[in-house]
Amino acid sequence: MGADELAAVFNSGAAEFSWLTPQVWGPAGQALVFQLRLRPGDTVLDVCCGAGASALPAAAAVGPGGRVHAVDLADDLLEEGRLLASDRALTNIDFVRADATEWEPPSTVPEAGYDALASSYGVFFLPHMDESVNRLVSLVRPGGKVGVTSWRRGALEDYAGAYFDAVARHVPGFDAGPRDDAEDPLKKLDTPDGLSSWLTGFGTTSVEINEMSNWLPATPELAWGMVLGSVLRGPLIGLEAAAVESIRLEFLALLTERDIETLDLGTLVATAVVERRPVPATLGP
Repeated sequence: MGADELAAVFNSGAAEFSWLTPQVWGPAGQALVFQLRLRPGDTVLDVCCGAGASALPAAAAVGPGGRVHAVDLADDLLEEGRLLASDRALTNIDFVRADATEWEPPSTVPEAGYDALASSYGVFFLPHMDESVNRLVSLVRPGGKVGVTSWRRGALEDYAGAYFDAVARHVPGFDAGPRDDAEDPLKKLDTPDGLSSWLTGFGTTSVEINEMSNWLPATPELAWGMVLGSVLRGPLIGLEAAAVESIRLEFLALLTERDIETLDLGTLVATAVVERRPVPATLGP
């Protein structure tokens, strides 16, 4: 899925995305900021920021003397973030529509670079993930920190399988078969060992990885809301309302049939210290 298509998916699901934040995106964002151990006065770059699940708590952590640049391509999510920042009287955060792969720090960022780079459930959406992240890490000063969250292996697996099966029954030609591991960026990030190895490849040390356990009841409202408020919404774009409703009913029936009563939202929260600026290079496919 290209950048414009991805932005369209998240823009169309902005309301559901925001509805999910207290239970899904918010806890991971808070955990990431806590683990980054941000300090007053720090300057932070948050990429694929969405509505600010990690960027907003980062702004609170760095205080009025700090700054957060929150970057995303989804205008509607960015606007939601701006409204939330205004409601909380946070004036030290900028929500910017920009391509993270081309982001250049404004002159307000110290010459040495950002104090921290954060991305919650986001880096695996970047094109050429390793190359893109390598460049972003180069914007962080030596001694600064990098932090990401990613789904733990097995998280949402049964749930997503039921959804894709429902879509396949109603959308001719739809195929959500397993991708080759070498082509799936998530496969590098969904285990502690893999995520640690990935981070050290960017010239980082002192990697810390913790698992955030988050099991939620698979109520019809939450199960379908998770579809509409995430990238899973993609296959529904352009379908007639009747087709979407058929998929919803089929999906919920499959959850019942397969005894899927809870959503496993297990997440890995990872941080590392930038020891040196990485050289511009492709670290992998």
